[in-house]
Amino acid sequence: MASIRDLRGRMKSVGSIHQITRAMEMVARTKLRRFQMRAVSSRPYSQEISQLVAHMVEVLGADLAGRPLFEKGQGAKIAVLLVTSDRGLCGSYNSNVLRKLEHWRLEHEGADVDYFVYGRKGFQYLTRRGRKIEHLLVEPLLEQIDYRGAARTAKLLVEAFLSGVYSEVVVFYTAFESMVSYVPTVIQFLPIDAAALPPRAADAKAARGDVILEPDARTIFDRIVPRYLETRMFNLLLESLTSEYASRRVSMKNATDAAKELGNVLKKVYNRKRQENITKELLDIVGGAEALR
Repeated sequence: MASIRDLRGRMKSVGSIHQITRAMEMVARTKLRRFQMRAVSSRPYSQEISQLVAHMVEVLGADLAGRPLFEKGQGAKIAVLLVTSDRGLCGSYNSNVLRKLEHWRLEHEGADVDYFVYGRKGFQYLTRRGRKIEHLLVEPLLEQIDYRGAARTAKLLVEAFLSGVYSEVVVFYTAFESMVSYVPTVIQFLPIDAAALPPRAADAKAARGDVILEPDARTIFDRIVPRYLETRMFNLLLESLTSEYASRRVSMKNATDAAKELGNVLKKVYNRKRQENITKELLDIVGGAEALR
């Protein structure tokens, strides 16, 4: 059994861990609130521009043919954007999205894949397995992402798709649903699937009525599609970041609770051990006094 000195050392260590994890939980909670507000507030705009693109697809009809962003790429490779975290201590956040990637790899066995990576954890994972990483995105850091940074990422993927090397662009990220629910998700970023675009609600269609498009539908469509891709990228990066901090908050809370529970157990063992030593010393004193009589 551990000595009183050892128990004191362990109690001190557990107390320090409790303080650290508690501080990290509070930081994660504060950042989560900020990123959650940004992610939730970006959803209506993302949904509205998606519905607008869907409406323009209906207006163009047959004129949509021949547009490269709506047709399968000419290349044979698949480009994958993998979104993970730069740091650990966020529970199963990274392992879940990486598991989703491996399941996808099994379904596309034999496919030639190039990786575009956001987050050092994903970069380290792919490097250890000898996967080909085409581009590591480090500017801006995911925690500092803004619309301009997301637009650069979207532009990078569009240029790669139009280069004739890739047949499609796939994104692996974590969709934020609630404070305790964040789902690893895979989406086809390019080519744009017109059939998968969300249709406009019936009341919105009725309110729209006859709309005059200026300068013309094709010009407006060509200007809207890049904004749609940028908005979609911005939204999914924000959701991944929000999911990361939600997972980190839960992980640090569990670690704090575990450290507190362990500290209480050690304190009980320490008090029992200390009481045993006191009792033993008292018995020795009483026994010595009896011997002197």
